Amino acid sequence: MTLSPKRIDHLVLAVRDLDAAGAHYDTLGFQVGTRNRHPWGTENRIVQFQSSFLELIAVGDASLIPDHRPGHFSFGAFVRDYLARREGLAMLVLDSDDAKADASRFAEEGIGAFEPFFFERKGRRPDGSETHVAFTLAFALDPNVPQGSFFVCQQHYPEAFWNPAFQQHANGAVNVSAVTVEATDPARTADFLRAFSGGESQGPSFLLRHQGRIDVSAQPGEGRLTGFTIAVPELAVVAARLRQAGIAHTSSADAIRISENDGFGVQLQFKAME
Repeated sequence: MTLSPKRIDHLVLAVRDLDAAGAHYDTLGFQVGTRNRHPWGTENRIVQFQSSFLELIAVGDASLIPDHRPGHFSFGAFVRDYLARREGLAMLVLDSDDAKADASRFAEEGIGAFEPFFFERKGRRPDGSETHVAFTLAFALDPNVPQGSFFVCQQHYPEAFWNPAFQQHANGAVNVSAVTVEATDPARTADFLRAFSGGESQGPSFLLRHQGRIDVSAQPGEGRLTGFTIAVPELAVVAARLRQAGIAHTSSADAIRISENDGFGVQLQFKAME
C-alpha cells in the first residue's frame, strides 16, 4: 500500500518545571500559551506555529496517571517514566486524517498494537473566551528508539485549535521543519519511519509534507529523539535575541544551535527558511 506522507503535527517536550520551561522558551522569542490540565495527570503549555506546535509537558498530579496495560498506551505514564530518567524530546507526533485507520494499519505493520485514544478539553482563545478541542491519537513504538514514543494526532475541531494570533513570535518562528532521531539500528528505524510516516526516504532522512523532515543517525547503546529545527525568516533576529538574553549558542552560515545542556534536554536549531 502506498501512503501519502504525513506532516509534523507537534513535538512533546517533557520538562520537570513547566513554568521555568515556559519562561525559557519565552526568552528564546516564542509566544508560550497558558497552562492546560489533562485528566490523566499531566499539564502542558503550547507554542503554536503555522502547521505544527511544541507541547511543553510536565507531571501535575501523579496520582491521576493510569499505568500501561495490554493494548492501551498510557500517555501520562510514558511522560512520568521519561522524566524519571531525563528531560527532553519525548514524543514525535504526525498528523492524521483518520487515527482509527492509522491504529489498524500500525497493528498490521507490527509497529503499534494499541487502541486509539480519544480525549477532549476546553481551550482559550486570544481574547480569553473558552473554546473546545478534541483529538484522537494512535500510538506506535520503535524498539530501536526505546527512549522515545511516536503517535499520530487527528484533530476533530482544527478551526478551534489553530489560530494566527498564537503564531506570532518575536524570533520570527514559522514552523518545526525537522526532527532528529538517534537509533540503535538506523536501518530498522528507517523501516519503522517508512511505515509510520509514509515519508519518502532521501539518504538518512524522511521527507514529509509542509517541507518537514525526520533525520536518522546511529547511536550505539541508546536510542532517543534528540532535537528539532525551527524555520525562521532571519537568523540575525534570533542571534541578536540570544545574545541579549545571554543564552549560549553556536552559529554557522545557515544555522544557530543551542545544546541540550542549555535547552531542557533538547538540541534546538534555528535555520533560515528555504
